[in-house]
Amino acid sequence: MAATYMHIGIPVTNKKPGMTYNEDMKLWMSNPDDYDYKIEYLKFEEGTPFPEIMHKNPYVAYKVDDAEPYLKAADQVIFGPVALNETTRIAFIIQDDAIIELYEEK
Repeated sequence: MAATYMHIGIPVTNKKPGMTYNEDMKLWMSNPDDYDYKIEYLKFEEGTPFPEIMHKNPYVAYKVDDAEPYLKAADQVIFGPVALNETTRIAFIIQDDAIIELYEEK
């Protein structure tokens, strides 16, 4: 298993400059590369598939070679896994009271 830090996701209630809208996920999001500390700001809209716990709590994102071992070891899977395209999928888990995004790219 190998996990590499990507960014921290922080939910906000007001849009920040430069955010883009994801129609499928019903959320506004910033680009983590726009911030020195690799922050992805998220503003969830009504009807988003993301669970309520993510609307009020930050998460840490990791790129992983294989999400399966992390999913099996998780205290709880709260979202996904969901395919973003043919080679990439994401999932959100709770591990040791922390929300973690698993970003798997094959």
